[in-house]
Amino acid sequence: MVTYYDDRSVQVTSVAVTVDGDSYPLAEITDLWHHRGRLSWRVLAGRGALAGAMIGPVVAAVAGIALAVWLDGSATVTVAIIGVSILIGLAAGPIADQLFEYFDRSYARGSRPREVWIRWRGHPVRLLRTPDALRFGQIYRALQRALEATQMQGRAPY
Repeated sequence: MVTYYDDRSVQVTSVAVTVDGDSYPLAEITDLWHHRGRLSWRVLAGRGALAGAMIGPVVAAVAGIALAVWLDGSATVTVAIIGVSILIGLAAGPIADQLFEYFDRSYARGSRPREVWIRWRGHPVRLLRTPDALRFGQIYRALQRALEATQMQGRAPY
């Protein structure tokens, strides 16, 4: 038996696909397709907030420098304001690295739910619904490979 995918709730093998304890033999699956759900505005808003958090310190630093020049105060006040503004801008570096990591993960997870469907014993069955785009892709491809291998052995029409 070949295992194509295995996690805590989904297992795809050369014999069957098992999702949350429900098992579907590959020989009884005649079709495989997927469906994309509606766009999640919450995820997009979260990405916007991350972008704002990354850009915010730099904008604050530029605004502080502009303010120091505009005030035309004493040299000490101008240097102090510019110094603090530069420190704020430099603080964005280490924070931005962590925020970029969250930003990348948000794209790996995706911005809409995805579903995996099969035709089992003549009836459509939704195997899985997940907002995680990476996991969806891994499971869907594993199912495709398992069904292709089954078809090559001539056990079931796909």
